Amino acid sequence: MGEKGLDFKHKEVININNAKRLGYVQDVTADLETGIITSIIVPGNNKIFNMFSGNNDIVIPWTNIKCIGEDIILVEI
Repeated sequence: MGEKGLDFKHKEVININNAKRLGYVQDVTADLETGIITSIIVPGNNKIFNMFSGNNDIVIPWTNIKCIGEDIILVEI
């Protein structure tokens, strides 16, 4: 089975400062000229209210990512 190296949507994001589970990666952003990933995006807390109050996604810069494992991503925010 060919696993994609950048399959972040199946990885849970955890903040190492407080051990809080932030959720699963929703999207990534990249510099289109270089192809380098610049940040990952995790849905905000109030997913139900999100449709009424606008977008409250958490954007985590690539420099804040400390470790990428098989099923988790450790970040420092």
